[in-house]
Amino acid sequence: MTAGRDLDVMTVRSGALILQVLPELGASILNLRAASGRPVLRPVDPAGVRSSSQCASFTLLPYSNRIRDAHFPFHGQDVRLTPTTKDGLAQHGDVRNRPWQVERVSDAHLRCTFDSRAFPDMNWPWAFTAVTEYLLHGPHLDTSLTLTNADTTDMPAGLGLHPYFARRQNGVDPLVEFDAALTYDTDERLLPLAGARPVHPDEDHRTPTRLGDRHVDRAYTAWDGVARLDWGTRSLTITADNVFSHLIAFTAPDGTLALEPVSHATDAFNLAARGVHGTDMRVLTPGQSLAGAVRFTLGGDWS
Repeated sequence: MTAGRDLDVMTVRSGALILQVLPELGASILNLRAASGRPVLRPVDPAGVRSSSQCASFTLLPYSNRIRDAHFPFHGQDVRLTPTTKDGLAQHGDVRNRPWQVERVSDAHLRCTFDSRAFPDMNWPWAFTAVTEYLLHGPHLDTSLTLTNADTTDMPAGLGLHPYFARRQNGVDPLVEFDAALTYDTDERLLPLAGARPVHPDEDHRTPTRLGDRHVDRAYTAWDGVARLDWGTRSLTITADNVFSHLIAFTAPDGTLALEPVSHATDAFNLAARGVHGTDMRVLTPGQSLAGAVRFTLGGDWS
């Protein structure tokens, strides 16, 4: 992977926000800051970046999260992928560390495109294209994703975003709030064992709660598409289109919090093949697209 100092950084800005994007590294977000310079997503030093995992946010395509043992049945075939984790899973799709093409629409609008047919080593047996657009306006960042089946046969599909948020602002841990009524029991590799079940009180964020020292790595569904981080003097609201039916909450080892809007359950393709309902696995016919947008909105004082 190319060292971070050699990567081109594209910057877009509005009166309230400054966004830095790395087109060569999955069109990932390097940094998102308020106009004052205060980080909105976790702050990242570009000199040390060699993978999208080190960025402030990256894109999940053509599926999100983990696939059990890197294979799944689909339309009578056993689809086998190359494992990408130490425990034999395929994880987070295969666009986040690849170069994207860039079209600057305006000073506040960036459009990035991807065509899997340009990469012979693609870890996905179907051809697809994708578009990511970043638009700054007022206190908002809108990120839109479009995934299109460019193959001649049906393709299972999913998409999502993986943003990391700096938790402590002036030493304050935020109140975390999102309305999601269901979650999944998982095994030692964090793969769902069955369909979603009602949240327990210690998993429920419908009432704002602070995470404190708790470790969290959990997928939620029956989500209304809104999540909020509240530090008292400032807040950040995430608003996702209905296609993002699931939300992953993950306290990362660096102390940040990932809140990931995604379109399907973890390991949805295998769960759906077992007859588990509510996974929201999508199937795209040739030429069909799956699309949605996520908005980050600043509230309060970000000076």
